[in-house]
Amino acid sequence: MKWTTRLLFAAGLFSASYGLQSCGEPAQAAPMPSVVSQESAPKGDNFSYAYGMLLGSNLKAMGMDYNDVDTKELLAGLQAALEGKGEAMMDQAAAQQLVNKTFQDMQAKAGQANLVKGQEFLAENAKRPEVKVTESGLQYEVLKEGVGGKPSISNKVKVHYHGTLIDGTVFDSSVDRGQPISFPLGNVIRGWQEGLQLMPVGAKYKLYIPADLGYGGRAAGKIPANSALIFEVELLAIE
Repeated sequence: MKWTTRLLFAAGLFSASYGLQSCGEPAQAAPMPSVVSQESAPKGDNFSYAYGMLLGSNLKAMGMDYNDVDTKELLAGLQAALEGKGEAMMDQAAAQQLVNKTFQDMQAKAGQANLVKGQEFLAENAKRPEVKVTESGLQYEVLKEGVGGKPSISNKVKVHYHGTLIDGTVFDSSVDRGQPISFPLGNVIRGWQEGLQLMPVGAKYKLYIPADLGYGGRAAGKIPANSALIFEVELLAIE
């Protein structure tokens, strides 16, 4: 569904007046879908194209795509701001409020969808005989058993890990970096705190972590809000 006319005008007005990073924390840029041919694409130093590409990339990173944006209204807002007529149509405070509220509503809707998807995935995953479920809802699978002691919440541990979303997207991996990490166990998400206390040194477990034992309703880097998480974790040492 396209944004409303008022919102598209506000987005163009606000981006022209304040730049790409004015509506809160800057979003991580994402690749833009190609909407021009190689022959017609601007070449060389073209500020307008570059700025438009950055704006589009930020919108895409916030969950928009080409079908969500009425480019006529977006350009109308840009033009009004550049001509100094924007305030006559909508003041800056109203533009800021409208854009922020829309993005917040989008994030809340996406977070709810992620929560449902995670719950459905975990419900099916729990049916597998090799998966064990704790009272908190943490699920784990023993990939390799260890023979050493188990850490307590006050210990510092050294681990290798590989973290993905339930769709297989990798968001972090010490394995891929080739460098294990050490940290106080009490400083990490609850799913890790509980899961690692089940593991003897030398063990490798697969942890399936519900959103409430992970980052909950807040996004964290490449992890969207309310995401269920999957980690393969190898406990190398208690330090």
